[in-house]
Amino acid sequence: MVDTLDTGQDAHKTCAASTAFFDAGGNSGTLTLSISTGDALPPDAYPAILITIDNKSLVTGKKIAATFGDPGVKVSTTVYSNDAVNGRPSWTIDNQAKTSLALLRAMRQVTSLDVAFGKQAVASIPMDGFTKAYRNLGASCGFPTKDVAP
Repeated sequence: MVDTLDTGQDAHKTCAASTAFFDAGGNSGTLTLSISTGDALPPDAYPAILITIDNKSLVTGKKIAATFGDPGVKVSTTVYSNDAVNGRPSWTIDNQAKTSLALLRAMRQVTSLDVAFGKQAVASIPMDGFTKAYRNLGASCGFPTKDVAP
């Protein structure tokens, strides 16, 4: 998705890519990467990563320990819960450049991204098409992708 906001003085694009998934309990969710040309762009900053899922039993709050990856690749970070997005609980990954880069590289490497908040398994999210989607984000919003998806 590419959305352009033209204020008359500036035109900013917001670029986003999402994938849908189901958790083990059958709850639907999405993982979304988004970035705006008005933000710092890679390699200074990376797209924000948001998870929404129809599961009200997941932990909420600030600074929730989280792990992402698979048995061969693990990235530890923190997430924080947001107000519901379209009535669904959501969590944003702490968007520090070094951690975001590691997480995006993990998304490229794994077949499925296993997500856990603390010790609570959230979902295993298929990463089919990640490299192509990330390259399209870069092309649409004008940033290099070689450090994540060469």
